[in-house]
Amino acid sequence: MLLCIVLVPCIGAFILPFVGRISTGLRNLLALALALIPLLLVIAILPTVMSSGPLNFTANINNIFNFTLYADGLAVFMAIVSAFLSAIIIFYSFGYISHYENQNEYYLMVLLFLGGMLGLIFSGNLVFLYLFWEITAITSWRLIGFFRDKQHVIKADKAFLVTMFGSLLMLIGFVIVYQQTGSFDLQTIKETLGTTHLSNLAVLLMLAGIFSKSATLPFHTWLPDAGVAPSPVTALLHAALLVKIGVYVFARLFIATFTIDDSWHTIVPVVAGASALVSAAAAMIDTDLKRIIAYSTVSQIGFIFLGLSVGNEIGITGGLLYIMMHGLAKGGLFLCAGIVEQNTHTKDITKLGGLIKTMPITAIAFLFCSFSVMGIPPFGGFFSKFMVMTSTIKAGDMWIMLTFLIGAVMTIIYLLRVFSMVFLGEAKTKPVKEGSATMVISVASLAVLSIIAGFAIAWPTQFVMAAIQHLPGVIR
Repeated sequence: MLLCIVLVPCIGAFILPFVGRISTGLRNLLALALALIPLLLVIAILPTVMSSGPLNFTANINNIFNFTLYADGLAVFMAIVSAFLSAIIIFYSFGYISHYENQNEYYLMVLLFLGGMLGLIFSGNLVFLYLFWEITAITSWRLIGFFRDKQHVIKADKAFLVTMFGSLLMLIGFVIVYQQTGSFDLQTIKETLGTTHLSNLAVLLMLAGIFSKSATLPFHTWLPDAGVAPSPVTALLHAALLVKIGVYVFARLFIATFTIDDSWHTIVPVVAGASALVSAAAAMIDTDLKRIIAYSTVSQIGFIFLGLSVGNEIGITGGLLYIMMHGLAKGGLFLCAGIVEQNTHTKDITKLGGLIKTMPITAIAFLFCSFSVMGIPPFGGFFSKFMVMTSTIKAGDMWIMLTFLIGAVMTIIYLLRVFSMVFLGEAKTKPVKEGSATMVISVASLAVLSIIAGFAIAWPTQFVMAAIQHLPGVIR
C-alpha cells in the first residue's frame, strides 16, 4: 500500500495525456481519481500506524541506495493534508483550466507533483528524499511557466534556479551526514547518532535547501513572482504542497531524526521572525492580489518554522496544525483570487471593488479564509497560531513572541485591506458573475472547513499529538 500511495500518482500522471486525447472529461475524472486513491490508501493505513507503530517498505538496491518508504504518524498526517488539498485543487481546475491550451501537460504535472510530494513524505533514505524533492522542483517550474509568456518563463526559471541552488547545498549536507554516520538511511542515521549532535555545517547546508524551498528570507523572492501561474497552481505551490515541503523536511530531519546544537533553536526563530515581518510589510504595500497573498504565505511559513524550531510539544503540535489550517485557508484565498482574476481580467486591487454584490459566495469564502489566516476565533487558524505563540512564551523567548505578535497584527491589517478594496465599495469593473460550479464549490468547501476545523479542533489536535508522541526531538 505504501508503494501504491507513491506510484499511483507518479505513473498515472503519464497516462493522463493519452486519455486527454480521447476525452477531456474522462481525463479530468481520472486526474481526480489519481489524487483520491492515495488519500484513501493513507487513510486506510492510519489506524495501523497509530496503533501498532510505523510501517516500512524496502526494496534492496545496495547498502547505500536502498529504496525505503517509512510511514509514521508525522508522514501520514502530512500525506493526508497534501492529498486532500490536491484533490480539491484538481476539482477546482475543471472549471479554471477548461479554456486554456496545454491542459494535458497541466494535469500531468500536477499529478506528478503530488506523486513527488508523497514520495518525499514517505522517503526513508536521504538520496531518494532528494530525488523526489527535485521532481517537485521540475514540475513546479513547468507549472509556474504554464502560460509560456516570456516574463512568465523568466519567473519560472527564477523559481527553479533559487530552489535548485538550495537543494544542491542540501545535497552536500546529506553527503556530510553520510561521512559522519556511514549511511543515508534515516533510521540507521538516528541509531548511529543517538544523542550526538549533527555537524553544524551539515545543518546549515540543509537549512539552506529547506529555506529556499519554503521561500524563507533570504530566498523568499521567487514565491511572489510565481503568482504569474494559473491560480490553482499558485494554490498548489503556496498553500498545499510546495512551500510545505521545507517545513515537513525540517520536522523530519531536525525533530524526528537528528539531534542538533541548541543554538539552532534560537537561530531559526530569528530568521523566521525576520522573514515574517519583511514579507508582511511587503504585503501591506503591494497592489497585486496574488502577490499580496503570496507574501502572506511567506509570513505565515515563519510561524510554522517558529513552532517547529522552538522544539517543545505545544510548539510542534501548533506548527503541524498550522500546516493544515494554513493549507485550507490559504488555498481558499488563492482559489478565490483565481475567480476574481478570471472574471475581471485584473489582479490590481486598486482597479477592483464592489464584487461582493455580484460574487457573494466568493466574497464570503475569501473573508472566512482570511479570518482563519489572521487567527480570529473560532476559525481553525486561531488555535494553531495561539499554540505557536504560547510555545515561545513557554520557552522564555518573549522578544521572539513579540516579533511574531507584530506580524500577526500586520496580517489582520493587509488582509482586511485586500477584502475592503476588492469586495466592498463601488464597482470599478464591468458587471461580473461567480465562477463555474466546480470553482465556487471548491472555495466554499475550504471556507467551511476552515471554520469547522475550529469547532472540531480537538480531533486534529489529538491526531497531531499522537503523531509526534514518539519523536525524539520533542521537548516535553
